[in-house]
Amino acid sequence: MNSPAPMDVRAAVVIEDDLDIRNLVSAILEQGGFQVTGAATGREGVDVVRREHPTVVTLDIGLPDIDGYEVLRRIRSTTDCYVIVLSGRADELDILTALQAGADDYVLKPFRPRELRARIDAMLRRPRAGQMAQHPSGRSAVPVTVVAPSVPDRRQASDTLLRNGALVVDGEARTASCSGIELPLTKTEFNLLHELLRSNGAVRTKEELVRVSRGKDYRGYNFVSRTDERAIEVHIANLRQKLARTMGDPDLIITVRGVGFRIMPQGTTSR
Repeated sequence: MNSPAPMDVRAAVVIEDDLDIRNLVSAILEQGGFQVTGAATGREGVDVVRREHPTVVTLDIGLPDIDGYEVLRRIRSTTDCYVIVLSGRADELDILTALQAGADDYVLKPFRPRELRARIDAMLRRPRAGQMAQHPSGRSAVPVTVVAPSVPDRRQASDTLLRNGALVVDGEARTASCSGIELPLTKTEFNLLHELLRSNGAVRTKEELVRVSRGKDYRGYNFVSRTDERAIEVHIANLRQKLARTMGDPDLIITVRGVGFRIMPQGTTSR
């Protein structure tokens, strides 16, 4: 087993039972400046994650001992590191289960090494709110809150406040509420909702929403796969459920068959 990462090197863990794929993913991460520890089983992977406190974990679903989804849940109980599921399973239910269990991304095997590297780089440029602060060693420490600049641009701040009936989305504060009740949205769900509201009822294609989910700072592999589009469908389904529980309206987000999604205007939609 590899020794703990030195102070200036980020740690990564590759949980994969196929030695060739494990070596390939490890090489990709090492080229990105990570010190990588591999694990061939789920139990070993969970133990390594708890010991190494990595920044990034890649996880195979079809492990020989523990179901990969259970491994993901155990990882999520102890760390907020970025987790990318690498799987040969293209079924929508598998993607849904992985995202609901806490995966940040889902990449279908066989994958392109450059795409995987680009996805990792894109995630690292988008620190999550409440992300764990880092010790000098690169390990997670105590939770911190990402705050806005002390003197914001008020014109831009007003442009990010969107309303649609009782729904209010603040792009600067990154909050969404309905009748004063805040919605518990993930980063991707918030980005998608904010983009749909900004579109004022116009249809946004799945391909456009994939790029929204990646973030405006995304640089690198620009290919949008069917797996990416299915992930968007899953995020939209989760978003609909949360909106329905709060607003009682499961049809706020409309599917435009063969194209994408649009939001149904309710009352006044404003900026």
